[in-house]
Amino acid sequence: MTSGPRPVRAPRGRQLTALGWPQEAALRMLQNNLDPEVAEHPDELVVYGGTGKAARDWPSFDALVRTLTSLAGDETMLVQSGRPVGVLRTHEWAPRVLIANSNLVGDWATWEEF
Repeated sequence: MTSGPRPVRAPRGRQLTALGWPQEAALRMLQNNLDPEVAEHPDELVVYGGTGKAARDWPSFDALVRTLTSLAGDETMLVQSGRPVGVLRTHEWAPRVLIANSNLVGDWATWEEF
């Protein structure tokens, strides 16, 4: 299956596509960010500001959706720069998703300066 640009819309209503409402909420927020009525350039995954993307690329978007729909109520998905990098067993009160974006280290960030 080729992954590429396509219209994305979050489902509405009470029917779950994920294994629980916390996972469903994260999934619907991701999908809503790319709704053609919301996103700046949905085909390029750009939500706003010219460069703010909802996912690194379309294969990463598909991986995020797959992971969110199968994520258990005691697991946490780790997202780094727009792609899922891992799932950890946590507990039911832990966050379902942890995201790290734009973690840049400048030239001045040496151990002496840090």
